[in-house]
Amino acid sequence: MASITNPNQAILVATRHNKKESIITICWHMRTSFRPELFAISVGKKRFSYGLIKNSKCFSVNFMPFNLEKEIIYCGTHSGKNVDKFKETGLTKEECSKIDCPRIKEALGYFECKVVKKIITGDHVIFVGEVLTSKLNKKGKRLFQVEGLKFTTTLN
Repeated sequence: MASITNPNQAILVATRHNKKESIITICWHMRTSFRPELFAISVGKKRFSYGLIKNSKCFSVNFMPFNLEKEIIYCGTHSGKNVDKFKETGLTKEECSKIDCPRIKEALGYFECKVVKKIITGDHVIFVGEVLTSKLNKKGKRLFQVEGLKFTTTLN
C-alpha cells in the first residue's frame, strides 16, 4: 500500500508523562479541521510514545528540516523507553507554552496539541489534537518517507 500512498512527510512528535519524555517519528498524520483547528497523528499501540500520549493527553508536532534526516530516522528506530532521544540525537528541547510537553528548537515549525479524541484503528490509534498554538520558525525543505528507510524531499 505504501507504494501507492507515499510519500508522506516525516514529522517528530514529542510528548511527556510523569517526567518521562520521548520523541517518535510519525509519517501518518493530517489536518482534520479548520474550526476548531485539529491535527491527527496515528501511533502504533506497541510504541512507548503511545502510552505517554494516552496518559498525558498532549503532544507537540515538530516539522523538521530535511538536513536532520539522521535524527529523524533515529527517533523512529529507537524506543524512548530506555533512551533519552534528545540527548542521543543532540536535538534541543524547548518547553511548550500551552501544554506540559517538550518541543524541538530545530523544527521549521510546530503545533502544540491537546488530545480531544482517540480512535482505535487496528494496531494503531489515531490521536486527534486540538492545536492550541502554532508557529512557523522558518521555511525549508522537509523530509518525506517514500517507503521504509527510503526518503526524499522537495525540489525547492
